[in-house]
Amino acid sequence: MPHSAHRALRRTLIHRLARNAAIVGTLIFLALGIGATGYHVLEGLPWLDAGLNAVMILTGMGPVNPIATPAAKVFAMGYALFSGVFFLTMVAVLLAPAVHHFLHRFHLDLSEEESRRPERSNDSSRA
Repeated sequence: MPHSAHRALRRTLIHRLARNAAIVGTLIFLALGIGATGYHVLEGLPWLDAGLNAVMILTGMGPVNPIATPAAKVFAMGYALFSGVFFLTMVAVLLAPAVHHFLHRFHLDLSEEESRRPERSNDSSRA
């Protein structure tokens, strides 16, 4: 593969990684906003503590402040379930362009190697 084609693939990879990072960042801030709002409204935590709880739950660390009200406990259960799936999904979205690039390069290397091999005739079928 020519050097210019490698540069074009690298440029495409960087563009896709940046786009996916922007998407993931936006979705994480939305998820944190939902969590902080829920803890602030339902548990009455100050915004800073509500945000801290949302960050800790979203990253799988667990809540910082004890939760007392039944509504906040139900919210915390739902937010924790959502966060477990959400965090893994965001990692997958962030890494998808790199994995795609790796698989694409691997496929190109295989096809280049196959094109260099001499073609074999099937002599065993004639015997």
